[in-house]
Amino acid sequence: MKFALCNEVLRELPFKQQCAVAAGVGYRGIELAPFTLDDEPHLLSSGRRKEVRRIAEDAGVPIIGLHWLLISPKGLSITTSDPVQAAKTHDVIQRLIGLCADLGGSVLVHGSPAQRDPADADNPQAAWDNALTCLRAAGDAAHAAGLTYCIEPLAGRLTSFINTIDDAVRFLDEAGSKGLRTMLDTCAAAEMEPLPVADTIRTRWGEGYLAHIQLNDRNQRAPGQGNDNFGPILRALIDVGYTGPVSVEPFIYEPDGPTTAAAAAGYLKGLMEEIERETGTDG
Repeated sequence: MKFALCNEVLRELPFKQQCAVAAGVGYRGIELAPFTLDDEPHLLSSGRRKEVRRIAEDAGVPIIGLHWLLISPKGLSITTSDPVQAAKTHDVIQRLIGLCADLGGSVLVHGSPAQRDPADADNPQAAWDNALTCLRAAGDAAHAAGLTYCIEPLAGRLTSFINTIDDAVRFLDEAGSKGLRTMLDTCAAAEMEPLPVADTIRTRWGEGYLAHIQLNDRNQRAPGQGNDNFGPILRALIDVGYTGPVSVEPFIYEPDGPTTAAAAAGYLKGLMEEIERETGTDG
């Protein structure tokens, strides 16, 4: 199983050092938050894109995809009814899809709660329809580029827009785009889904809507830094035949980012070794 690190954990370091640290503690990929590269990451030059990709690949942690897509530049929204704001958001998303392809990634994870919360609470249907228009186009562009664009169900404390897998499935069915999927964030799923995370994986993955996973504890720290047991989650991923990258995305980094990254990598490596011993397999 290939573990990737969401790079904002190490964002205080230069990108080359981020990659070196991630590789050094055992990760095999980077899931990149574009805002960590530039205030306008969708406008990165061709030369800078090639440089970022080369740095990651040379370190042994190729970029597997992008997440936290709309943090920067400011003023974006997928639910807005303002035509100017909607056009700007559409343009940024389309360019980020190109960025992901240029960096060698395969998946874009659309979280960004503040940029999806309905701007007009009195008209939730308009917000839904606006997001459909925006992300249908994103899914089509991703599909054309050979990528997958995932709308991420998020906890209700972060946004009122798409909180569960069922919400995402309804959205995807209405959008009807081949490149649009959803994903599972273990912290959000533990809060919002009716079943334990491992059972959710076993019952929902085969439906064809889920395409990616991020690991974090319900306390918002890294796997191994809370009470959640990630062994059953890893076993469930193996059982459903998931072969994609598994990304580590804590939101609290204590005592610091590098220590958090290393602790999670060691914890997950230990779990995989235990699973391999029990099953006689090589993960």
